[in-house]
Amino acid sequence: MSSNLHPMLNVAIKAARAAGSIINRAALDVESVRISQKQVNDFVTEVDHASEQAIIDILLTAYPDHAIWAEESGKTQGRQGSDHVWIIDPLDGTTNFIHGFPVYCVSIALAVRGKVEQAVVYDPSRNDLFSATRGRGATLNDRRLRVSKRTDLHQCLVSTGFPYRKGDPIEDYLRLMGEVMQRTAGLRRPGAAALDLAYVAAGFTDAFFELGLAPWDVAAGSLLVQEAGGLVGNFTGEADFLEQRECLAGNPRIYAQMVPLLHSYSKFASAGEKAQVRGARERVTLTQGSEPGAAPL
Repeated sequence: MSSNLHPMLNVAIKAARAAGSIINRAALDVESVRISQKQVNDFVTEVDHASEQAIIDILLTAYPDHAIWAEESGKTQGRQGSDHVWIIDPLDGTTNFIHGFPVYCVSIALAVRGKVEQAVVYDPSRNDLFSATRGRGATLNDRRLRVSKRTDLHQCLVSTGFPYRKGDPIEDYLRLMGEVMQRTAGLRRPGAAALDLAYVAAGFTDAFFELGLAPWDVAAGSLLVQEAGGLVGNFTGEADFLEQRECLAGNPRIYAQMVPLLHSYSKFASAGEKAQVRGARERVTLTQGSEPGAAPL
């Protein structure tokens, strides 16, 4: 651990590496890992639970008066009501992990009075450590991060996530992705939102957007992006995103070009804007129904 880092960030890094060791050991024989399903296509493993508890033990040993908000155990540990809240995703990208697809990470953030102040995203398969302290910048393995400098959306690589839960607005999301694909150099879906945000901070991608995200998916990565010179908000471009289940991040110029594409798909969009999306969906349905051989509506 570095003496130049904030003490709380050093503890978070220690916790992330401990969790990463658990994940890496399990990855050697992933087929033997016990898996359960929280809901359709939403998996949890014994590795998630072991990783989470290792993180919590280290954090609470150092800061017993802090609160914990973790993906698997919720708000059951630590001193709830504290101004200091650790927001934890012990294994972001569980579906990737159980298939042996090496895109997953540990995400740990510390929010103080509702504002994220410390952040760690650790990719154990590559031993890549992303970290940030508010006001001190963001780093990847001790190298300072800056978001990309691209200014033309058509030249940009953008990452996203696909809807996978029952009831998700799949048709709307497919239409949105179609609009983005036509205006960019490429669209990617790696499958771990915290790592997607870290990659925006590193300039590996130029922007990221996704619906349905929880605070533990985005808390740490959002600070990485901000400290690397980027912007993070909801689909209307406003800063309120942590608990709103929609997130947009990017370098400032590309962020500004993405907002008009995403705006009407936001929960904060006006009734008129949402009606336009519904109208487009209905037109597609009518067109499909009128094709030769299609079933009558």
